[in-house]
Amino acid sequence: MTTSPETQAIAERQLCGLVNGLAQRIAEHVRERAATLGLTASQATALREMSGPMTMRELAERMSCEPSNTTFVVDKLEKQSLVERHPHPTDRRAKHLVLTAEGTALRARLLELLAVESPLSGLGPQEQRVLHGLLEQALVRP
Repeated sequence: MTTSPETQAIAERQLCGLVNGLAQRIAEHVRERAATLGLTASQATALREMSGPMTMRELAERMSCEPSNTTFVVDKLEKQSLVERHPHPTDRRAKHLVLTAEGTALRARLLELLAVESPLSGLGPQEQRVLHGLLEQALVRP
């Protein structure tokens, strides 16, 4: 059974609306939780993504933004004594971003806050894995 172009267009519009709506709800959730900690959404996103030492490029990829934007965010986090730049162990041109003890504690608190009433909390772990797999599959298809 083939789908007409009109039916396909309606389905894509509906899916796009749902994906965009979810992305907006997640962004708003991050903004609200970040504000309670005195952070911007970008700073909260950076802290959330810093699961260990990483380069600026790695963090930019995780944040889905340009390295220049990441530099601005990291500069602010560094001024707040939440992140330090250390020499990279194998690449002398790069710096490793490392959370300070204060940054690690704030990240833990942030992760706790983000878990409360998350837009995805209505889905169980299996449902989240299925959604993840479907979205990943849609993104890798041409």
